[in-house]
Amino acid sequence: MSKQIRYASQQPEGFKNYIENVAIVGAAGHIGSEIVKYLLQGKKHKITALTRADSKAELPSGISVAKIDYDNPATMVDALRGQDVLIITLAVTAPRDTQSKLISAAASAGVPWIFPNEWSPDGANKQMLRDMMVGARAEAPRAQIEELGVSRWIGLSCGFWYEWSLPIGTGTFGFDIKNREAVFFDDGTQKISTSTWPQCGRAMAGLLSLKVLPEDESDKDLTLESFAYGWAYPTSFTVSQKDMFASLLRVTGTRESDWKISHEDSRVRWAKAKEEFEQGSRLAFRKTMYTRIFFPTGEGNLEQSGRKTLNGPLNLPKEDLDEYTKQCVDFVAAGKSWFG
Repeated sequence: MSKQIRYASQQPEGFKNYIENVAIVGAAGHIGSEIVKYLLQGKKHKITALTRADSKAELPSGISVAKIDYDNPATMVDALRGQDVLIITLAVTAPRDTQSKLISAAASAGVPWIFPNEWSPDGANKQMLRDMMVGARAEAPRAQIEELGVSRWIGLSCGFWYEWSLPIGTGTFGFDIKNREAVFFDDGTQKISTSTWPQCGRAMAGLLSLKVLPEDESDKDLTLESFAYGWAYPTSFTVSQKDMFASLLRVTGTRESDWKISHEDSRVRWAKAKEEFEQGSRLAFRKTMYTRIFFPTGEGNLEQSGRKTLNGPLNLPKEDLDEYTKQCVDFVAAGKSWFG
């Protein structure tokens, strides 16, 4: 969607060129809690967590809580009045119409900015997301926001979360840590861009600390408007499977000979997983997504794709790969699972 150039100096009296009031859905989740953490640290924003009336989630002090009912639009509209931004973080298990209800309520409440439930690899690469079978799900909320014509959207395109993906098994990054098995896609050297939850939290806090609009034509500062109807790209690690494996060897103190290693052609693996998913296998969905990101086309690598990341402009820190690999190894060793 094309956007009209706007300047703060041309806005009506009372316009504030900063983000103050932030509403977030999923404030107690993996990504939501990190966003709240770094917003609170910045001490620049008033945060409201939108939660279901029966939610027992523990939330940090310093934020407001608005109880909502997804079957009662008025409760959402009331909670969103006066908010400058709505950040939506939803689990994949959330009802499919939840985000649409929130977007409609945000329009009714006049919320000018929405971060939809993206948190994905390169959102601008429509074909790749469609190959991952998440394209339509990602495109529909953006289209709804644009059709309603009240809010601008920004997608935080962060790649797959490293600390979520690595411990799951060979269906994601290709590693079964518990059983010491590694499946390399092609030769295992294709690099992809990944992020951590804390880095995403820092990126969001940094974005919401920018001016909303440039003051006038001479103002070349980065603003929130710079990202309107597009994507912002934070990253933590640009790594290949071989890089991840080297980190696993360092952290576990093992050698390559201690692992069962195999190779699969990425395109063949993806096509087979897609067929299995279409035949009803839910596990194949994950395998389809993660295999596609490693295609040797380099589309999963933001640097290779020519995307400008937020790391420099927002002064995001360089993170330690082995630190996060160790978190994953410890997670598996403790018998934990993201799926209960």
